[in-house]
Amino acid sequence: MGIYLNIGNAGFQSVRKGMYIDKTGLIAYINGTLGTKDKLTCVSRPRRFGKSFATQMLCAYYDKSCDSRELFSDLEIAQDPSFETNLNKYDVIYLDITWFISTVTDIKDMVSYLQEQVIRELRNTYADVSDEHSLPIVLARIAESTGRKFIVLIDEWDALFREAKENSYVQKEYIQLLRGLFKSSLTDKMIEAAYITGILPIKKYGTQSALTDFREYTMLQPKKLAKYVGFTEEEVRVLCSKYEMDFEEAKRWYDGYSFSKEESVYSPNSVVQAINNEEFGDYWTETETYESLKSYICMNEDGLQDAIVAMLGGARCKINTRTFQNDMSSIKSKDDVLTLLVHLGYLAYDFEKREVYIPNQEVADEFRLAVENSGWRGVSDALYASEKLLEATIRGDVEAVAKGIDEVHSANVSVLAYNNELALSCVVTIAYYIARKDYTLVRELPTGKGFADIAFIPRKYTDKPAMIVELKWDESAEGAIRQIKEKKYTGALEEYVENLLLVGINYDKKSKKHTCVIEKYIR
Repeated sequence: MGIYLNIGNAGFQSVRKGMYIDKTGLIAYINGTLGTKDKLTCVSRPRRFGKSFATQMLCAYYDKSCDSRELFSDLEIAQDPSFETNLNKYDVIYLDITWFISTVTDIKDMVSYLQEQVIRELRNTYADVSDEHSLPIVLARIAESTGRKFIVLIDEWDALFREAKENSYVQKEYIQLLRGLFKSSLTDKMIEAAYITGILPIKKYGTQSALTDFREYTMLQPKKLAKYVGFTEEEVRVLCSKYEMDFEEAKRWYDGYSFSKEESVYSPNSVVQAINNEEFGDYWTETETYESLKSYICMNEDGLQDAIVAMLGGARCKINTRTFQNDMSSIKSKDDVLTLLVHLGYLAYDFEKREVYIPNQEVADEFRLAVENSGWRGVSDALYASEKLLEATIRGDVEAVAKGIDEVHSANVSVLAYNNELALSCVVTIAYYIARKDYTLVRELPTGKGFADIAFIPRKYTDKPAMIVELKWDESAEGAIRQIKEKKYTGALEEYVENLLLVGINYDKKSKKHTCVIEKYIR
């Protein structure tokens, strides 16, 4: 076994010893692409979404230097017809690009260093390898003399674009190497399959991918590989049942990524950490500090701040993802920033509606930290003040509530197009931001004869009252309360009727003031 050639199955052995969710169906998919025009696969995912686990699994399965039958015998792939055909039958080249970046003296030498190291190992296995410095040529000559093809696995393939984001020379040198391997006339002769992973999709030049022969599966379009992005809802249900964790809390904290072929996908590392620690909290976001997110959302792009504020208020934002060049240095617009945040996992993407949104509590906490320290004083002040506003609402202090919402509105008047009830709803949601800790906030909750604007549904562990908030524009707060009663909005919160507040809020466009009425619900 080597360092880069046929490294064995030790990585997957360690994966199996931990809390493991069976994702070996991916092997069956890759088996179906071997030797075909679909044999080149690129999968991009955020940090801590299991990319390295997948490459270690594939390495253990294909690597001919080890016997991995026992590792897979109890897993889904063992029942697939292709299991025996390809188990431990190939020479596998495994490249972790972050390893090469960390071991080379100067990143500009990484591409030549990578080729030198891999060729050195190939010479130890194939005695007839000539004194050649090009990895594609060496592989082509080995394939020509032996008739054997390689499976190439590259983990963190895009690390060079992230670490050397301003060095266009080394980026182009790296792309040329990849093109020599995967986009040449000799690729079919020497490569049986390739599986590369990264955070970013393949770099684009203009509208053209640098490696057009790859089939790409991204956070924008995971397609048939959607169930391998993270944990599915059923998988999380099973884990929560097995380890006696609250599934609804797991959903609040880590769900929110949704695709056409998989409606509910969870951050896998975070679920595992929560179970191991027996406590829900921010785990995935610990892999990058809020400073990283802050640097992106503070970019001076028109409309970006408006979009972030709207999403903090629970809204979704339309986005054009096509202009993004799949790197971190060619950011030219608000849409480029938001698309990058989708690939980094900070935002989720609705492909059908072309909208982005903040997916869950874990990521929302990261946005809150970034905004509070970003210099966006109006928004950050509102987030700081939201706890006092919630307390004022619960004790029925209507003047304090109206004043608090006035302050949020006036502080953000340049950010929010404050001209309808939707904008009012966004302001109110930001004003009550801290309430997410104790409540599930549901906008447009279906009720008796319509939809309640915002319902505050208490979580299991709190004794705080449930709340129905109805919003009015140039009418009256009393009219909002009357509508809650007449349309029987309280029926949707029947289990909370002994501890339920009705909150009416009206904005008067002429006076530019809010008024508020709060009543305790009485049957």
